Amino acid sequence: MTTDFTLEELQSATRNHGMPLEGLAYATTPLGMHYVLTHFDIPRVDPEAWRLEVDGRVTRALSLSLEELRSRPRVSQPVTLECAGNGRARLEPRPHSQPWLDEAVGTGEWTGTPLGPLLQEAGLLDEAREVLFTGLDRGEQGGIVQRYQRALSAADCLRPEVLLAYEMNGEPLPPQHGFPLRLIVPGWYGMTQVKWLQRITVLDEPFWGYQQNVFYRIAQHEDDPGVQLSRMYPRALMVPPGMPVFETRERLLPPGHHPLQGRAWSGWGSIDRVEVSTDAGQHWQVAALESPTAPHAWQAWSLDWEADEGRHELLCRATDAAGNVQPLVPQWNLKGVANNAVQRLMVQVRREFEPAP
Repeated sequence: MTTDFTLEELQSATRNHGMPLEGLAYATTPLGMHYVLTHFDIPRVDPEAWRLEVDGRVTRALSLSLEELRSRPRVSQPVTLECAGNGRARLEPRPHSQPWLDEAVGTGEWTGTPLGPLLQEAGLLDEAREVLFTGLDRGEQGGIVQRYQRALSAADCLRPEVLLAYEMNGEPLPPQHGFPLRLIVPGWYGMTQVKWLQRITVLDEPFWGYQQNVFYRIAQHEDDPGVQLSRMYPRALMVPPGMPVFETRERLLPPGHHPLQGRAWSGWGSIDRVEVSTDAGQHWQVAALESPTAPHAWQAWSLDWEADEGRHELLCRATDAAGNVQPLVPQWNLKGVANNAVQRLMVQVRREFEPAP
């Protein structure tokens, strides 16, 4: 596997950060631990001057202040978000973009107002087909100067769980998470959750845009139209057991009994099964899986492991209710998206290792 990263990739990595995997111990990810991806610059927004514009194929356009949005019906829900590029750094050859390993995920308690009633208030015309969301962040990608934009079908926008969120974990949205307003589409990859939302435009035809039809697609080559990304594929992650070796992040454990635990999620339904291997995938054990605590939040799992001396490669994989199973080997694609191959953790079990009391 090629491990030399370009300066451009390192520059991107310093702007963005993943969730430390020990953060999996929290049902709700603390604000500073939740993953962050910003495509362009983080806009500085004056909340007093900011307004959300709703226009396009509607009977009446709306222009709403933050206070007007906060006065509308209020909903809070835990939602797991994962970047579509999670795992990209493990592909070979590696697509050159944000070099995520496994940590581009987090579960926040998002508070806002449902999108559907606002669109119904504006009055969707019969020809309404898609709804375009435009953020305030602006830059160039693929040779195109653009604001960050994504679209959803009108039907998806009317789902009751889709939110216009202005709070995260009970606090106003931090700047890096989209202050003052962002879109939350539970179950979908992070590229859908448009931040710094400024405009909602109802369209009578499909939207063509770089983030919609060029970058976030599973394609094998430049001329392959590929498949447009939407919902998250299943993934299980493990809280790294024991203690780390600073230089390699390998884990150190004494022999004996050790509980393994983690979280699993999917945008295609609840998790049906999590399996764990402590011998590099030769044998698998079914973990205990907790029931979902919320429809769109990750599920906790656990397994007791009796560790023998030696070097062990730990794997975990999830299967969702739709029958999707994590692959053992990364599935390459041009943009390095939707790579949900199993997590692998190296553990050294040594008798001379004495953990702190």
